Amino acid sequence: MVDHVEKEKRSAMMRAVRAKHTAPEKMVRSAAHRLGLRFRLHRADLPGKPDLVFPKLRTVVFVNGCFWHRHPGCKKTTTPKTNTEFWLEKFEKNVARDQVTYQKLETMDWKVVVLWQCEVKTIAAASDQLLRYLDVRKRSS
Repeated sequence: MVDHVEKEKRSAMMRAVRAKHTAPEKMVRSAAHRLGLRFRLHRADLPGKPDLVFPKLRTVVFVNGCFWHRHPGCKKTTTPKTNTEFWLEKFEKNVARDQVTYQKLETMDWKVVVLWQCEVKTIAAASDQLLRYLDVRKRSS
């Protein structure tokens, strides 16, 4: 399959992909806030700079993009048809780095929660995921 976008345009599109403050991450933050949870963002003193850190719960949350972090069985986990070898190597390194990061955090006695982009499309879905993995009950407003 031929890429329908010029190489320069595709490069610009890929550069625009953000590492922090993504739409799925903002959805999870909004859900956590509505649940009355206190959290910190991107703590640099923790391996992998987790997207959300719940210090009192000793829990970190990573909101992973399905494409970049290879969500198993997800339809967003595609592989580009051009330069496939490069992409497969890149994805493999991403997944390996994630696993090392999670292990380091667990060794430091942090609970690691991974939420996937496709699982947190709405605030309600993000709330459900947080309640599922965090040891909290929904607090009344």
